[in-house]
Amino acid sequence: MTTTGIDARLDRIGTDGSYVIVPMDHGLTMGAVQGLKDIESTIDGVTSGGADAVLTQKGVAPRVHDNKNDQGYIVHLNGSTTIGPDESDKRMTGTVEEAVRVGADAVSFHINVGSDHEPDQITQLSEVTAAAERLGMPVLAMAYARGPGVDPEDPEALGHAVRLAEEVGADIVKTGYSGDAESFQHVVESTRLPVVIAGGSKGTDRQTIEMVRGVMDAGGAGVSMGRSIFQHENPEAIARAVAGVVHDDLSTEDALAEAGLAIEA
Repeated sequence: MTTTGIDARLDRIGTDGSYVIVPMDHGLTMGAVQGLKDIESTIDGVTSGGADAVLTQKGVAPRVHDNKNDQGYIVHLNGSTTIGPDESDKRMTGTVEEAVRVGADAVSFHINVGSDHEPDQITQLSEVTAAAERLGMPVLAMAYARGPGVDPEDPEALGHAVRLAEEVGADIVKTGYSGDAESFQHVVESTRLPVVIAGGSKGTDRQTIEMVRGVMDAGGAGVSMGRSIFQHENPEAIARAVAGVVHDDLSTEDALAEAGLAIEA
């Protein structure tokens, strides 16, 4: 159930109900990879380019605020590492109260629907949404279809994941992309929440922007793209191209051109 506080904070992390979010919590997951060593410059670049919000773990908050150009800030509340025993086993790394203390406008939580860890993550996400509602904080649920025998691009599985997020009280949901606008429409229609997509591994600029265009054509609300943006050789430019599609309804070609990015053959 939304409150005035939740609505006000959703406005801080989006623009007129659409969202360009750049998660940069990958330092916990992958270490100080390209784009995250000097995270201050990356944050400045992507928000200058049109990102509505950036997302990190709570400990990075002091490096965020002076560089986000008055855009939104989301604190992620669980995580795992690529070198640990099971990357799908996301563990709690923070609380809603801690996110409030470090100046967040929203919190996020990752759940792998279909994994062996789904039961615990459902419980934890439910606890996060309850705590967040008490404080008027929006919750971004990162609900992926991941687990034994689960196709992470299957629209039925993705639709189930986003519906789960709504059922347990999230305010916005991020999931994987099914590969095309037609199939992704089922995912969007599976919930009344705004649906944004993950970016995954970095592809070409055209592939990235075509994916964003497909999401918007399917009725999606935008993106929550990490590596495709923060590991780009020009994070500001690719953020501008993504924002051009999400916020200005540009075509792939126009978005690339206006951002000054070469249009690959």
